[in-house]
Amino acid sequence: MTVCRGIRGATTAEGNTKEAIYDATEELFNKMVEANQVKETETAAVLFTTTQDLDAAFPATVVRKMGWTRTALLGSQEMAVPNGLSKCIRVLILVNTDKEQDELVNVYLRGAVDLRSETDES
Repeated sequence: MTVCRGIRGATTAEGNTKEAIYDATEELFNKMVEANQVKETETAAVLFTTTQDLDAAFPATVVRKMGWTRTALLGSQEMAVPNGLSKCIRVLILVNTDKEQDELVNVYLRGAVDLRSETDES
């Protein structure tokens, strides 16, 4: 049965510039799509969040430039969290799939590697 499931990902940008945000987002998004064999036609929406220290560019813009033009893309800025990871971009791909949640691969890159392990149940 096909259901909508979430694929999580996070990375960090080298700085608060359009180029750094786009580079980090493109790398993360490509790895998430490749690891899960996601097609745009199967995607319900993609949500992007950034920490408050990243405001030079909207991460979804690079995904549009990659050709994802039919999927709803939503972005927001995260609240300030004491001792939180800086320059962080998070992505949640909502995909319609027959796969079980534990068959999907969540992707964490750069400084975000330690945010969540695959054995974390939350």
